[in-house]
Amino acid sequence: MTKIKPAKGSPYARILGVGGYRPSRVVPNEVILETIDSSDEWIRSRSGIATRHWASPQETVAAMSVEASGKALADAGVAPEQIGAVIVSTVSHFKQTPAVATEIAHRIGAGKPAAFDISAGCAGFGYGLTLAKGLVVEGSAEYVLVIGVERLSDLTDLEDRATAFLFGDGAGAVVVGPSDEPAIGPTVWGSEGDKSETIKQTVPWDEYRQSDGGEKFPAITQEGQAVFRWAVFEMAKVAQQALDAAGITADDLDVFIPHQANMRIIDSMVKTLKLPEHVTVARDVETTGNTSAASIPLAMERLLATGAAKSGDTALVIGFGAGLVYAATVVTLP
Repeated sequence: MTKIKPAKGSPYARILGVGGYRPSRVVPNEVILETIDSSDEWIRSRSGIATRHWASPQETVAAMSVEASGKALADAGVAPEQIGAVIVSTVSHFKQTPAVATEIAHRIGAGKPAAFDISAGCAGFGYGLTLAKGLVVEGSAEYVLVIGVERLSDLTDLEDRATAFLFGDGAGAVVVGPSDEPAIGPTVWGSEGDKSETIKQTVPWDEYRQSDGGEKFPAITQEGQAVFRWAVFEMAKVAQQALDAAGITADDLDVFIPHQANMRIIDSMVKTLKLPEHVTVARDVETTGNTSAASIPLAMERLLATGAAKSGDTALVIGFGAGLVYAATVVTLP
């Protein structure tokens, strides 16, 4: 039997740099209140959101990704041509094919890397990070660009009182590369497909017809209370499993970066996990809204940029959302 030569990659992988892009338009709750019967006080009390960013026609999924990627590459000190793979997590790029990752790779000058999109909702960054780690350790790529990007304003029903205020736009990117020591822990991930109707697109693309009597343009809808209960109780368990898999305790953490879905969910998870007071908690949702796959890298970038977190800190990251899917891991911040 012919023996296949074993792959030779790095012993470990780490996040080397992070970058983010938020659209220039800032949308306060007052704008949302033009189309729903609610109040600024109600929105803040239910979600913690005061403002969000909405993209202009020029701020496309690809354009925002290019901006975030450029910052991540500069932060990592890695040249575009060194990138061996580009992974993009998004649910709001409306072309089924080709993957937007190929356009992004070309526009940043990456040469001919592997490039593909994944669809894992709000857990998408964690999925992409896990794939990138595998590529680096296996030896298929020395450096991998992982992007979480969304234009959820395109999928927001502005007349839906339950969701109109939740979503924002933006892109976050990280460069993953070789490491001499463990800096991305084991990933605890999975799905609960029996709950797939809890967060969903209102109508499939093939049912949408743009005519006077046709369906409304597809939007994202969710069962808020069911999602809240699942996120707080089940995802706290997953977060603890990620800590256990990394061989650390909550006391060893410096930073907690959960998916920025809702401030009440974040605060409840902190309480359920019994995180010590010294742990810095990302609460980017207040001014950025829920940006799905982009929320974790955007929150990470802001914490580092403001000095709330620093390079070398140990951080627990967890994403969860439509599917229902989830992914949690412990990382060393770049």
